[in-house]
Amino acid sequence: MIEGNDERRTVKVSKYLSKHLRHQPEKIGLTLDEGGWVEIDALLAAAASHGFRITRDELDHVVVRNDKKRFAIEGGRIRAHQGHSIEVELGLPPAPPPAYLYHGTVPRHLDGIHAEGLRPMNRHDVHLSTDHGTATRVGARRGRPVVLTVDAGAMHRDGHVFHVTANGVWLTRTVPPRYLRFPGAR
Repeated sequence: MIEGNDERRTVKVSKYLSKHLRHQPEKIGLTLDEGGWVEIDALLAAAASHGFRITRDELDHVVVRNDKKRFAIEGGRIRAHQGHSIEVELGLPPAPPPAYLYHGTVPRHLDGIHAEGLRPMNRHDVHLSTDHGTATRVGARRGRPVVLTVDAGAMHRDGHVFHVTANGVWLTRTVPPRYLRFPGAR
């Protein structure tokens, strides 16, 4: 347990884990396996040797308490569920999506999305939510949110592949513009 249930420390540890389990493990001397896993003891030692001491209790607290359920622990190892910019194979089987999924963004990206659809940018996949509220929160991290509706059922019928993570995030390579509904459009 994090002493005093310090929410700021929880967020700080979560961001640290995200950075090093999704984007830059090499910055602290970690090597993730092909599935994105690393031994917990190796992670804790690497963090400590780079001036960011995390206790096992703190790590467990962050994994359990993280509102987005970003991390998984299994057999003495840890990994991020999704959002990697480094090469990993999450091993998720294809799954038929719900009829509609949602994506949160901000107004400054709408022209590009109208032209090119949703692209993964520096991630492996486009991240989609099953509900409007989650997509709104995702978009709000970067400004005034705009929520796009994705006709995932039509995409699936047309051969696009979807995967779903253990924490309920839907992943697909791209979403072409024809499958998107923009707020205020008919």
